[in-house]
Amino acid sequence: MNILVVGGGGREHALCWKIAASPLCDRLYCAPGNAGIAEVAECLPVGAEDIDGMVAQARDKAIDYVVVGPEAPLVAGLVDRLSDAGIPAFGPSAAAARLEASKGFLKDLCAAYGIPTADYGRFVDAASAKRFVRETGAPIVVKADGLAAGKGVTVAASVAEAEAAIDEIMVQRSYGEAGASLVIEECLEGEEVSFFALVDGETALPLISAQDHKRAGEGETGPNTGGMGAYSPAPALSETLAAEVMETIIRPTVRAMAEQKHPYRGVLYAGLMMTGDGPKLLEYNVRFGDPECQVLMVRMVSDLLPALIATTDGVLDSVDLRWTPEPAITVVMAAQGYPGAYAKGDEIRGLDAAAATEGVTLFHAGTKADAEGRILANGGRVLNVTAQAPSLAEARARAYAAIDKIDWPGGFCRRDIAWRALGARG
Repeated sequence: MNILVVGGGGREHALCWKIAASPLCDRLYCAPGNAGIAEVAECLPVGAEDIDGMVAQARDKAIDYVVVGPEAPLVAGLVDRLSDAGIPAFGPSAAAARLEASKGFLKDLCAAYGIPTADYGRFVDAASAKRFVRETGAPIVVKADGLAAGKGVTVAASVAEAEAAIDEIMVQRSYGEAGASLVIEECLEGEEVSFFALVDGETALPLISAQDHKRAGEGETGPNTGGMGAYSPAPALSETLAAEVMETIIRPTVRAMAEQKHPYRGVLYAGLMMTGDGPKLLEYNVRFGDPECQVLMVRMVSDLLPALIATTDGVLDSVDLRWTPEPAITVVMAAQGYPGAYAKGDEIRGLDAAAATEGVTLFHAGTKADAEGRILANGGRVLNVTAQAPSLAEARARAYAAIDKIDWPGGFCRRDIAWRALGARG
């Protein structure tokens, strides 16, 4: 088969790396890709959100199957357009992608179908939102309703901080149209876990657990980011709790979307809070998490491609996925200043030495190669140093040993990834 992966980040590098190993894959393309992806796939000069361009490339390259990585083209209807062109694709329709595209839509769905989540309010003007915050008190969570690239969420410790977040979203419009409305919800306490399931419209197949780190600074300090690292498995999610998540959150969501005539097909990524009252849904993403996808892919023993195709074809009940028991960890190296303003174009050296570290796989997230073949930083999150070992502590040691071989003064990483699982022992 000729396969096209849409996107150019670390998640897409991990997907390309895994798909390239499939005996079903003859030719692998990625659009737009990055310098690391170019080592396993032919990169096409088409932006992930260029829907017309992507459909044209799929036709031109005789693509048999498309795997859409990021959320923006899904929300913009890329899968719908490909389907209209007779090209099967992995990912939800634009209507089903509203589970991520609108936090208000998701919260209303949870309320209508009894899916456990935080209490909330929806607002379209700053004054009423601030009045709700003053009446409710802090801590409280303020979220832009639409897509904000993993940002647009403030966990406010005070009323003043919440009001400032409301102004940033609704008055300053820091996230554009994503901030035309917002959701304000209670601040749940507990441990946060990422839960993934493949869904074919009816059947949901759970994947292994993972946990990510959203804050830019060590000890979960600083601003929220798209993710600074992840590890799998997540000790906070036992088999019993995973079964509860499937029964109370995932399957009711799948049934709800089917009842609304927008069956969900693709990967459903639930951000969960493990509270004293059981698991509660924080948010849905309609794609593989980034950087969680990286640890999932290195732990997956099975061929990924047949599972993705079965998801599209509606025969997921025939799929059985196998995983290695060895834990995995990924550490994000980001450009100084991320998630705020950052510089591009710095040369990154030492990547070959880092990749040669035992148990380490290097995924590129925001890189490009210049005319001389040098690897340059080209984004906020730039590299994902992913490692496996018999224990999580060993995996973490391998990841940081590889990072120490990378020469990139303009980059930084957190040195405490997996601290919840390892504490100071790692």
